Amino acid sequence: MTRRRAGTRPGEDGFTLIEALVALALTGLILSALATLTAQWLPNWNRGFERIQQSELIGISMQRIAADLAAAEFVPAGRASKKPLFEGTALSVTFVRTALGPNVGIGLDVVRFGETMDQGRLVTVRSRAPFAPLSSDVSLSGQIHFVDPVVLLRVPLRMSFAYADQEGAFHDDWHEMDALPKAIKLTLRDAASERVLSVSTVTPIHVNAPARVAKSGGGQADDVNDAKDDSKRTGGGSKQGGS
Repeated sequence: MTRRRAGTRPGEDGFTLIEALVALALTGLILSALATLTAQWLPNWNRGFERIQQSELIGISMQRIAADLAAAEFVPAGRASKKPLFEGTALSVTFVRTALGPNVGIGLDVVRFGETMDQGRLVTVRSRAPFAPLSSDVSLSGQIHFVDPVVLLRVPLRMSFAYADQEGAFHDDWHEMDALPKAIKLTLRDAASERVLSVSTVTPIHVNAPARVAKSGGGQADDVNDAKDDSKRTGGGSKQGGS
């Protein structure tokens, strides 16, 4: 039979100092292991999240560029010109499309995709300007003043363009041509490794010839009138023959 020490009450037995120190040491080891694991895992998680976010932004930018180029229209630069306003190089492209955007009225826009400097770094920018007939005596850069720049891509990403003719052959530039290119190849590269990214694509241009709506309508009206005249003559001849 064991005796309880004098001065103690039932239920008041606790940890000894050694037991408390051992518990603190074990808690410290567990927290240290968790901190090490978190320090190794969190940066990788952040990098993966940033990579996914960047991929989504790149995909949205490529879709915007492709949609704009697909909507290019055959619009001459001026009244005296019969060639479309379309200037393409390996690193930039300028074309006309239907105006698109908030607070934009009905009309046409001159859109440009190209590289420019932003805080000492190259960026690919979309800019626009309202379309108006241009003079053939002054260069395009002297007459078109682009506004509303939107940054789409930043270094190390760089965009290059190639333009397909009617036979499907691609060229690095498209200047003073009688028609719009059949398609445009968008090549996105990582400038650091020169690796071509998988989001690179080819977008067809929906309209590559001038619209002749009025002329076609007039031609249809002439055909209808000719048909009416023929029917009248035929009907008149039949009546004369019967009489």
